[in-house]
Amino acid sequence: MTQLGTTANPLRVAVIGAGPSGFYAADHLLKQKALAVEVDLFDRLPTPYGLVRGGVAPDHQKIKSVTKVYDKIAADPRFRFYGNVEFGRDVTRADLSQFYHAIIYATGAQTDRRMNIPGEDLPGSHPATEFVAWYNAHPDYRDLTFDLTQEAVAVVGMGNVAMDVIRILARTPEELATTDIADYALEALRHSRVKRIYMLGRRGPAQAAFTNPEIKELGELEDAEVIVPPADIQLDPLSEAFLAAGADKAAVRNVEILREYAIHPPQGKTRQIITRFLVSPVEIIGTERVEAIKVVKNELVQSDDGSLRPRATGETEIIPVGLVFRSVGYSGVALPDVPFDARQGVIPNLQGRILAEVNGSPAAGNYVVGWIKRGPSGIIGTNKPDSVETVDRLLDDLHAGALMQPATPSRAAVEKLLALRQPNIITYADWQCLDQIESQRGAALGRPRLKFSRIDDMLAALRNQKEPAGD
Repeated sequence: MTQLGTTANPLRVAVIGAGPSGFYAADHLLKQKALAVEVDLFDRLPTPYGLVRGGVAPDHQKIKSVTKVYDKIAADPRFRFYGNVEFGRDVTRADLSQFYHAIIYATGAQTDRRMNIPGEDLPGSHPATEFVAWYNAHPDYRDLTFDLTQEAVAVVGMGNVAMDVIRILARTPEELATTDIADYALEALRHSRVKRIYMLGRRGPAQAAFTNPEIKELGELEDAEVIVPPADIQLDPLSEAFLAAGADKAAVRNVEILREYAIHPPQGKTRQIITRFLVSPVEIIGTERVEAIKVVKNELVQSDDGSLRPRATGETEIIPVGLVFRSVGYSGVALPDVPFDARQGVIPNLQGRILAEVNGSPAAGNYVVGWIKRGPSGIIGTNKPDSVETVDRLLDDLHAGALMQPATPSRAAVEKLLALRQPNIITYADWQCLDQIESQRGAALGRPRLKFSRIDDMLAALRNQKEPAGD
């Protein structure tokens, strides 16, 4: 047989998930100059980019410019995009093993971790990611509703997703109207009665997960002000020592910004963002819906590894709120017929090689990248070295002859099967057409784009674009 990786017998790789990590994996494969390779990228949605489209906040447009890099990757003639194709339904792991020498899973961390406290499932208590997906026009979430008639909201967590939720709740309709936020979300937020947004963190201000720009941005909103209670900005001796050591300049600056907020006189703005540090929710209170959240006050203690951890003091407080968003971590979701570590929320792997079971042996030709590989950590750019590591292990296995041996390694065979299973496949050219339509719809309103939020509407728009004009 002709050597694998040559023009006569190209290395064929399927990538499941069209987010940043999937594109970076494709890119590293396509950059192998001495290797003939074909990369097919599959996504359940008709639209690529994963969380860059469905997770990045609409008021952070600059971050979304990274998609230009992905467009360049997709322009390579050895690359194909198959959108609107669901793994496990339209194509299975067994199917792919017939067509590809390797499969790379890049499906991310799709669900929130729970707080596991009483009342967490009351109406008015939501995972933050559902709200994010809703205002970003994700088709799976566009029909959700959030009771924005409530005047007080608690956002549990102080990471980037929590900060996004807080900003979107606190911005004016006029600020949001210049973004690509979903049209129905803009309309709902236009009628929002939210006045107080409590930002709850289990550790102190010196350990907050938000970045300097994120906390600073909250003080630049048109009609919202940050309230830092004086008691919340008082650092305990352990935090003082941590900052004095100078190991984390970002933490030092965070505390400086918060201290500026604490001494700032009231501005009389409509909405208040109220920081509450060293508190952990222990119960969401309500009969038929959320009425309040009960928190326990924490103190910091030094763990064996030297890090500062919160410890409950037993002193509790009840904060009246009608809406709660939890943003306390994220977890991957198991894929059909793919090994999964439910405790860690990832696919078990060693440097990206999927293990048949936790601490087991590698499953030949199966790999993983991104959050479903390492857990929800890092920013968009963090996925690039992560994907490179995995692809390098794949290339090692190629040279060792340890990949899969598909029966029919050809695109024609894949596309024949897909035509039977899913007649409405979206190509990258189709996506670029949709992209142009969304941008034109947005331009008419003075916005970056007006997103489609239903798959049927996307397909209809493409059909209309392709049909010849009538007489």
